[in-house]
Amino acid sequence: MAKWKITCIQYDIAFGDPEKNYEAIEARIERAMEDKPNILVLPELWTTGYDLTRLGEIAEDQASRTKSFLSEMARKHGVHLVGGSTAKSTPQGVFNTMLVYDREGRLCSEYDKAHLFQLMDEHLHLNTGTEKGLFELDHVRSAGVVCYDIRFPEWIRAHMSDGAEVLFVVAEWPIERLDHWRALLMARAIENQCWVVACNRIGSDPDHDFAGHSTIIDPWGEVIAEANETDEFLTAEIDTLAVQETRGHIPVFSDRRPELYR
Repeated sequence: MAKWKITCIQYDIAFGDPEKNYEAIEARIERAMEDKPNILVLPELWTTGYDLTRLGEIAEDQASRTKSFLSEMARKHGVHLVGGSTAKSTPQGVFNTMLVYDREGRLCSEYDKAHLFQLMDEHLHLNTGTEKGLFELDHVRSAGVVCYDIRFPEWIRAHMSDGAEVLFVVAEWPIERLDHWRALLMARAIENQCWVVACNRIGSDPDHDFAGHSTIIDPWGEVIAEANETDEFLTAEIDTLAVQETRGHIPVFSDRRPELYR
């Protein structure tokens, strides 16, 4: 069991400008820590935004700089850091990689986005991941996924069937599909009887306008906190004990019949 104060850092990512983004995120982390959260959550591709055509120039080799930066921030502030995602360059290509650090600055998860969004040309510039995004913070089994992943309920269920109780979602979700964002997050919470903590960005780039509305949802599917479309911190307290209480009340997991689902 863990009681956490969680803060999502929702802001407007500078398109293709890692230096500006590092400066902006460091300043926001400093400000967010004034409220003493246990966990900070950053949005998807916060170092570069969706400047996909230039990833060959601006993606980091093995995400080394972002890894060092996030580890230092987590250790300095004594906070768990769900570090959004970054463009990671490897010999196999570029991956959209979600990084999670504990409060000692130790890497807990390095998850490569499994589902690429063709409508925003991700498949032309990024490689698909092949591993789950499971990790533990304070002995609480959690899962991390990236944006488009939430449209695949079987992928989320695969994590929950492995014991995850909190789902962290990092995103750059466009405003024209805001209703989908809200509906999908609520559905994932309800069907998996888990906490959902989703951090989205705001603002725009040359091709897209983004929705904001970072959201924290309880295991019954109730929205307990939701941001607007502004540069802001979204903070809420969660108690992971609520997951087992909900799953005990309606035993979805024990009532499953996976032999019929193949």
